[in-house]
Amino acid sequence: MIATSAFVLLVVSLIVQIVHFFRTKKAPDTVSPWLSLVAGALLLIEIIRRSVAIQFIALTGLFESLVFLACLLSLLTFAMHFFRWSAENRILPFGATIIAIIFLALASSPIAPSEVKPPVPALQSGWLILHVSFTFVGEAFFAVGFVSAILQLLTKDKDKSKSYDRTTYTSIAVGYPIFTAGALIFGAIWAEKAWGIWWSWDPKETWALITWLTYTAYLHLRLVRKNTSKLVPALVIIGFFVAMFTFLGVNFLMTGLHSYA
Repeated sequence: MIATSAFVLLVVSLIVQIVHFFRTKKAPDTVSPWLSLVAGALLLIEIIRRSVAIQFIALTGLFESLVFLACLLSLLTFAMHFFRWSAENRILPFGATIIAIIFLALASSPIAPSEVKPPVPALQSGWLILHVSFTFVGEAFFAVGFVSAILQLLTKDKDKSKSYDRTTYTSIAVGYPIFTAGALIFGAIWAEKAWGIWWSWDPKETWALITWLTYTAYLHLRLVRKNTSKLVPALVIIGFFVAMFTFLGVNFLMTGLHSYA
């Protein structure tokens, strides 16, 4: 019920943003940011409610993971309205809102059972919570970079392209070290605690590494090579799709040690 209320608020926020797109007067949108904030707060309450019920941080199931990602994006959408680069670009929070809605729609689908139940013993680890939470925080910033990279590729205005490039870089630069800590470092520590091995080339581990390498290539081209071709934002778009495949696709299409997660 709480997640459904948040979903409705995000849809209303999206409608408000669409209305502002077509207004002749460029009045500031003072409604949708607060709708996103309330939606994010509700989703956080849902995570806390489930955590109290199972007496463990509720981030180990697919439903909870999708809710957490939607929560992070909702809060980031609220924050965007106070950034200078976002105040001049209403499409960026619009795109982030759409992604948050998609996550919640998936959470309400049959692929993500919503029953409240404690995780299996192998998942009851503080290292796992660090692994999952840091990974998702990093991916939330990757989602913002994904939207900005698409806009960067589509625009023909050089000034706007530079602005989108800065936004894309900022999002990836923030998300990359957080994702690295969560997906690779904390993940390896948890794997050693749970399975007795730091790295096993499990499908999810392998695809997490591919995700990391994709964003590493982007940062290398953007910072070291000073590459300004369309390949650079394209890598951010590819990286997000790879990250989402790692998150969702691997569980359903491949078997491995993460199959129960």
